[in-house]
Amino acid sequence: MTSATLKRKAAAQEQPRIAMAPNRVPLVLYDDAVARDFEPFALTRPIATLIAGTATVWERWQTALQHPCRGVIAAAHLTELDEAPGVVTGTLPAGTIVANSRFAPAMDVIAMRGFSSPPVRTHEHPDSRAGSWQSDGRIAAVRLTRAVPVGEFADGTLALESLVVNGQASASIAGWWHDEVWDYLKHLAAAITDDVARILATAVVGDDIREHWPVPSHVTVIGEHPVIVQGQSPRAGLAQVPPAMIEQHVVLDATAGPIMIESGAHIRSFTRISGPCRVGRNSTIVGGDITGCSIGQVCKIRGEISSSVVLGFSNKGHEGFVGHSYLGRWVNLGAGTTTSNLKNTYGPVALWTPSGIRETGMQFLGTLFGDHVKTGIGTLLTTGTVLGAGANIYGSHLPPKVVAPFAWGEGEPYDTYRIDKFLSTAETVMARRHMSLSDRAKRQLVASFEQRWTGGGPTKRTPRKAKPTDKARGKGKGR
Repeated sequence: MTSATLKRKAAAQEQPRIAMAPNRVPLVLYDDAVARDFEPFALTRPIATLIAGTATVWERWQTALQHPCRGVIAAAHLTELDEAPGVVTGTLPAGTIVANSRFAPAMDVIAMRGFSSPPVRTHEHPDSRAGSWQSDGRIAAVRLTRAVPVGEFADGTLALESLVVNGQASASIAGWWHDEVWDYLKHLAAAITDDVARILATAVVGDDIREHWPVPSHVTVIGEHPVIVQGQSPRAGLAQVPPAMIEQHVVLDATAGPIMIESGAHIRSFTRISGPCRVGRNSTIVGGDITGCSIGQVCKIRGEISSSVVLGFSNKGHEGFVGHSYLGRWVNLGAGTTTSNLKNTYGPVALWTPSGIRETGMQFLGTLFGDHVKTGIGTLLTTGTVLGAGANIYGSHLPPKVVAPFAWGEGEPYDTYRIDKFLSTAETVMARRHMSLSDRAKRQLVASFEQRWTGGGPTKRTPRKAKPTDKARGKGKGR
C-alpha cells in the first residue's frame, strides 16, 4: 500500500458517516454549562463528539433530523478544534436547528416515521418540520426563528427552552439524556441494542443488510440477537468500503444482545465478542474477550474489556482487564493496565467531578480516561478513577482517584507534562496512524493546557492559567 493511499485512507477515517444534502438547513450542537463540566473529556473536546451507543452524539442528531451538522457551540478554548464537525462561531441564521449535546437521539430517521419499505422520495413526516423536539418533557432541540449570535451561548447558561416561540409545533424524539458523565456507560447496552434494531428496521437499509451481508460461514454464532458484519456496498453508485474481515476460530455471542462489526474491522483468531457490542471502522481486535462495548474507529484491542467505550484511535494492545470505563481518543494503555470496576463492599461508586466527589449510584464503574492519556506497564487503577487529558502515569504506586490533566510521573506529587514535549509525542503517535497534528489542533491543545484543572478532593473546578515559564520548562522538574 503506497503512502498516498494510506494518507487518503486516514483522511477518510475523519469524515462523518452520513452525508447530508447541501440544501438542508444547518444543524448545530450545543454544549451547555452542564456538558462543559463532563471531565475528563470537556477539557479537550466538545461533548457532542462523544460516542453514545454506536455513534457520536452529533452523528446521531444528523441521522435523526437528516440535516448537515455544521459544528458545535462549545467552550472558548475549543474554538480551534480540528476534528469533525468543528466548532461554530459568528451568528446562527434563522432556521438553524440547535440541539442539546447531552441528548443522544435514537437512530430513527424522523422524516420516515409511519412509512414502511420501500420508501417514497416525496415522503416527509410532519415531525421533521417541527419547531422543537422534546423528550421526557425537556427541550432537546429547537429551530431558530431569528438569527442568534453564538456569543449568546458563550457561557453555556442559555436554555434552549428560552428560544422556543409560542405557537411553534413541537414533536417528540426518542433517546437518552446524559445528565452525568457516567450516563454514557449507564445507557450503553440499551443504546447499542436499540441502534441495531432501528438500523435493521430502516427501509431498504435493513433489507440490504439481511440480503447482502451474511455472517461468514466459518464464524461461530451463538444466540438469537442480530449480528451485522459489514460487507461491500450492495448498490451501484455507493462508495465502496473494505468489508470487515473475521479470521477462523472467532465466536460471536449474541445471547445477551446484538453485535455490529463495521467496515474495515479485523477480528483475529481466538476472539470472543459478546453483545450488545459494536466494533468500529478499521479497528483491530487482536484476541480476547470483548463484552458489551462500543469500540470506535481505528483502535487496537486485546485482552478482556467489558461494558466500555473507546472513542477512537486508541490502543489496548495487551492483556489486562478494563471494565465499565470510557477511553478518549489517542489513549494508550501499557501492558497489564487494569481497572477495578467493583468495590469490595459491592456498594455504589463515588467519582470525582469538577463540583466535588459525587455518588454515581452505579455498582460498576471503572476509569474515565481523557484524550491522549498514557499508562505504563502494570498500572493498576482503583474503582471510579478519573485520569485527566494528556496525563502520563507509570510506576508501581497506585494512582489517586483523580489525576490532573497533563500530569506526569509515578506518583504524587506529579510533575507537569511540558506542552512542547506533549505535542511532540502527540505528533509521533498520530503519525503511526498516518495522520498529522495540524497547527490548528496544536493551538487548541495549547489552549486546553492553559485551561487545565487541578484535581483532588471535593473542591470546585479551578482552571489553572499557565505561567509563561510553563510552556518553556513545565512545572517542577518537568518532562
